[in-house]
Amino acid sequence: MSLAARLKPGETLGDRVMKVDHAGEHGAICIYRAQILLARWRAPEMVGELEDFLAHERRHRERFGAELRRRGARRCRSYAFCGLGGFLLGAMTGLAGRQAIAATTVAIERTVLRHMNEQVAALDGADAEAVAALGDVIGDEQAHHDLSGAKFRSRGGIRAGADRVLSQARCEPSF
Repeated sequence: MSLAARLKPGETLGDRVMKVDHAGEHGAICIYRAQILLARWRAPEMVGELEDFLAHERRHRERFGAELRRRGARRCRSYAFCGLGGFLLGAMTGLAGRQAIAATTVAIERTVLRHMNEQVAALDGADAEAVAALGDVIGDEQAHHDLSGAKFRSRGGIRAGADRVLSQARCEPSF
């Protein structure tokens, strides 16, 4: 799959990827904030792990934000909506408890990793700075996916129907 984007005059694909990924990291921060808030009540054993993930996502947002500033680019118009949507998703899954929290992390990180790997492939050789920024983030995202997946499976997963929905979750950003 190749990335397609409707670019503004003077904007590069790397610029657009950094904008979208910056907004996505903001959404992830809001997911973890809401999950932490509710996990203190519903899954207190997960709070430390979620706080670690939140720290990583803050670092990722700053990395993409620094790249946007270096490029003289503004943040994505969807930034606030990503935050609101992230908080709502985090609140719903946090309220549902540990299995929903872990399943959500697995589903989101699987999608994020697929997109970031596609972005690296599309930008390789064309935008070294964007590829470097993505490379700085991919390892943490893989670790979140793997750790949450292992914990999700060790807890027996969730009901088969919900597991199928989460495993098929797709988020296709519009560049």
